Amino acid sequence: MKTKLTALLIWLALLVGIQSVFAQPVLGIVPTNNQVILFWPITTNGTNGVLQSTTGLVSPNWLSATDAFPVNYGSQIAVSVTNAPSARFFRLSLVPPTTDGMVLIPAGPFTIGDSLDGLISPTNVYVSAFYMDVYLVTSNLWEGVYTYATSQGYVFNNAGSGKPPYLPEAGYYPVDNVDWFDCVKWCNARSQLAGLTPVYYADAGLTQVFTNGDNGTTVYANWGANGYRLPTEAEWEKAARGGLSGLRFPWGDTISESQANYAPRSGEPYDLGGTQIYGYPYSAWPWTSPVGSFPANSYGLYDMAGNLWEWCWDLYSGSPPTGSAYLGGADPHGPSIIPPFGPRVLRGGVWSGYADLQRTAGRMNLLPGYVADVSGFRCVRGF
Repeated sequence: MKTKLTALLIWLALLVGIQSVFAQPVLGIVPTNNQVILFWPITTNGTNGVLQSTTGLVSPNWLSATDAFPVNYGSQIAVSVTNAPSARFFRLSLVPPTTDGMVLIPAGPFTIGDSLDGLISPTNVYVSAFYMDVYLVTSNLWEGVYTYATSQGYVFNNAGSGKPPYLPEAGYYPVDNVDWFDCVKWCNARSQLAGLTPVYYADAGLTQVFTNGDNGTTVYANWGANGYRLPTEAEWEKAARGGLSGLRFPWGDTISESQANYAPRSGEPYDLGGTQIYGYPYSAWPWTSPVGSFPANSYGLYDMAGNLWEWCWDLYSGSPPTGSAYLGGADPHGPSIIPPFGPRVLRGGVWSGYADLQRTAGRMNLLPGYVADVSGFRCVRGF
């Protein structure tokens, strides 16, 4: 083991030297037993970096280092890599802060859950950097990709809608009435339209792009693909918190009608009340609000509380089984349940829900074939 670790440190030292030539952030290296701690300073570039690894420098295949786990190392961003092959190279790859209507969510550890209201016990999770849509997918965006997808042989169970019944134009309202399978297929079509590699497949060998199917269908994910996909539950909450921790909502511990589209009511100690402003006076009932109607969080994301529940990739489970984000670790993709046809996680709250449903740590679950005017989605993608 000592020989393997020494070899790994040599390769790491060599790569750090190579990276510095190109003015990349320098990775620090600290050996400890059978582990290696890599660290870099918390700077704008550092937090926007993606830790990647490859097994050779001749035609390297750089992939996110998913076996890296967050560790405490002073004020530095640090991860620990265990049981690594001796010939392995690492780099901190810098990425632009915005792209394609998305913003970069930086890599690093965060605390999922909070200790408020007896909701969920907090757990530390490491999430690699990814891009996330600034807005919920709008009716306009949905329809453009949907038209392309159906011309390419995609089959959707639901056409989707984003138009409140009393308004003449859907436009910038978020799309709703789409089930989980519709969202997954739409992500693939958006990827292909953009020239990216689709993430979702109909077979375990990842050869058949998932283009049709609904209830009872197994969907497989290629986590190394750079296409659009649904966020994992851990990714969603990290993004929603915007770099803050332990708060009830993305901005603080209270909520009002000036901050999100929800249903205010008296009696909630953290609900400052008011009148739901979207829906009235056009109709006798409220509805969704156009995207961007309320202030963004610290990452520049809108509607991370209220408006529509947002589909996530993860299968839902009340008690944390293997793979759950609530067991900690790095880049959890949710529990593996056989058969994999159980309910899926939704996050973020909804226009028709009271304040307690808008909490950042709040969770909802629906069967993946469920369709209603309370659920929509937004995309993320890797590099």
